[in-house]
Amino acid sequence: MIVVKLGGSIIHDLNPSTIPDIKNVFAREKLVLVHGGGKEVTDTAFKLGKEQNFVISPGGVKSRYTDKETAEIYTMVMAGKINKVIVKMFLEQGIKAVGISGIDGGLMRASRKKRLLILNDKGRKMAIEGGFTGKISGVDPLLLNIIANNGFLPIVSPVAFSDEFDFLNVDGDRAAANIAAGIGANKVIFLTNVEGLILDHSIVSHMSLAEAKAIIPSIGFGMEKKVLACTEALEMGVEEAIIGSGKVAAPVSAALNHLNCTVISKT
Repeated sequence: MIVVKLGGSIIHDLNPSTIPDIKNVFAREKLVLVHGGGKEVTDTAFKLGKEQNFVISPGGVKSRYTDKETAEIYTMVMAGKINKVIVKMFLEQGIKAVGISGIDGGLMRASRKKRLLILNDKGRKMAIEGGFTGKISGVDPLLLNIIANNGFLPIVSPVAFSDEFDFLNVDGDRAAANIAAGIGANKVIFLTNVEGLILDHSIVSHMSLAEAKAIIPSIGFGMEKKVLACTEALEMGVEEAIIGSGKVAAPVSAALNHLNCTVISKT
């Protein structure tokens, strides 16, 4: 089984061959798609008059600060509009897609972060109230397996629930990593708007798990989360994690064939 993460930055800018390509791969492999959509959440929140704030962890990871109102907007946009737009895209191509969130069937549980350690404007560490952001603590693959084993393509939005059954914002890349591990997938592919990790003006074609973990603090905002998710997937048992562009022709097949992408493996 393969998990594919569609980055929010490319959902409306996919190469025209992407969905036919996924259809071809889906004909011979079970697939699960996880999607992002942070920009749409930000745009919708702005229209609703809700200012969005972003924080940076001491490790250099940038994330949305999620209070209760933002969590409600996040859930509405991710599990509603974006998820169903993607399902529609696949149905139009004759693919039996089913849209669910991490809430459905208890797919994703997360621990609500009580406190967040962040960097302030002066680069100093400070602790703030954790809000409604979660760290994934468990995946129950039963519903996904039922959907996939009956010939449907699951499309998953990254919303999880806490022990208190609050809706929690969880990072889409890390959600894909945890879902891949939870369903026993052998590969997880992150499709984004660039052709992999770029260092010294060139694409890194391959990295080991140890190399990827060592380089995370020096990677720019955005890509650092994808590399982190790759390392977490590998540490949880996934064999291979791939970062590639959703703008190239047949992007899933290209990633599976290690063309113009970054492949991270245990060695």
